[in-house]
Amino acid sequence: MTELRTDQALIAEWIKPGSRVLDLGCGDGTMMAHLQQKCDVWGYGLEIDEENIVKCIASGVNVIQTDLDAGLSEFDEESFDYVIMTQTLQAIRYPDRLLNDMLRIGREGIVTFPNMGHWKCRLQIALKGMMPKSRTLPYEWYNTPNIHMCTLKDFESLCRKVNIEILQCTTVDYAHRSNLGMRLFPNLLGEIAIYRFRRYQAN
Repeated sequence: MTELRTDQALIAEWIKPGSRVLDLGCGDGTMMAHLQQKCDVWGYGLEIDEENIVKCIASGVNVIQTDLDAGLSEFDEESFDYVIMTQTLQAIRYPDRLLNDMLRIGREGIVTFPNMGHWKCRLQIALKGMMPKSRTLPYEWYNTPNIHMCTLKDFESLCRKVNIEILQCTTVDYAHRSNLGMRLFPNLLGEIAIYRFRRYQAN
C-alpha cells in the first residue's frame, strides 16, 4: 500500500472505524484504499480522470466517474458519515454550493486547500505585484486550474455565512509536514489548510 502523506494521515485519524465515506476528487484512490484496509470504512471515490479511475479500481476502491461541478444530487441526504475533498475546493466553480451539498449528504465534511494567506504569497504580491507562485501553487495565472483561491480566514468567514461549524483545523507545508509555528500562526505559516466541519448545531 502507498504510504499516506501527512495531511492524509491526519484526515485518517479524524475518521472513526466502520464509517461510511465519500471521497470527492479521490485521485488514484490512495486515501480510500487506506481507509478501507485500516479503518474498515465503506464508501466511494468520485473522480473525473480516467487514468486515476483505473488506479482506483486496481486498488479495490469503488469509484464513480463524475464532474464535481455538476453537484452531488445523485446521493441522498446523510448517505455518509464523512465527505472528504482534498486539494479540490479551489478548482470548483461554486465552492459554497458544494460545501452545502457535502453536508447534505454527509454528517461531517473534511477539506484541504492551498492557503493564499501564506507569507510567501503575501510577499510576492507586495514586492512583485504579481500573482504568487510556490511549490503548492506552481501554475501561472493564465493556466492554473485553481479558480477560487482563498486564505484560512476567507474559508472560515464563508463557513460562518453558510451556517457551518468548524470542528478541527490544522495546516501543513508543501511537503505535508507540520510544526509548532504553523499551529501558532496557521494563516501566515501554513501552506495547506485542513478542516473538519459540520452543519452548525445550536445547543
